[in-house]
Amino acid sequence: MESVTIHEQHADLVQKCREGDSFGFKKLYEYYSVAMYNTSLRIVNSAVEAEDVLQEAFIDAFRNIDSFENRSSFGAWLKQIVINKSINILKKRRVELVEIEPGGMEETMVADAPEEDNNHLKVQQIKDAIKKLPDGYRATLSLYLLEGYDHEEIAQILGVAESTTRTQYIRAKKKLLEIIKTG
Repeated sequence: MESVTIHEQHADLVQKCREGDSFGFKKLYEYYSVAMYNTSLRIVNSAVEAEDVLQEAFIDAFRNIDSFENRSSFGAWLKQIVINKSINILKKRRVELVEIEPGGMEETMVADAPEEDNNHLKVQQIKDAIKKLPDGYRATLSLYLLEGYDHEEIAQILGVAESTTRTQYIRAKKKLLEIIKTG
């Protein structure tokens, strides 16, 4: 008996969606909705806005299912939609990412590099601390640490210079440690 990979199962569901089969829509939603909600929530830090992003992302994905070309998994394609919509919410809030001088990155990295000790922090403390970060810091930290994007990709997503995302990440880590230590 042949084993079918998750990617192949989802490709079948995508095909069902292209054919207008409601079962395909339902199954893809069931499979991805929690993960996509959590991705958005980590960026926007608002349950209501994350729910809106989730619904809008699925509507867009299903409406444009014919443009999905199977170059990546459906989940990766959907996650990009969710992240873009989440970032748009932050832009509506007018998140300002601070640009830095091109030559000043090395000094900033050294000056802002927090001392990281090996203390054992509880996961919930870290989650709570991340929620307290300013939008720009939280978005950059989430995209880098939790979603696995590199600084070049984050810069493209946010529409800023790569040096800006690096600075935001360094400052976010420093601020996160401050919140944890005082909190």
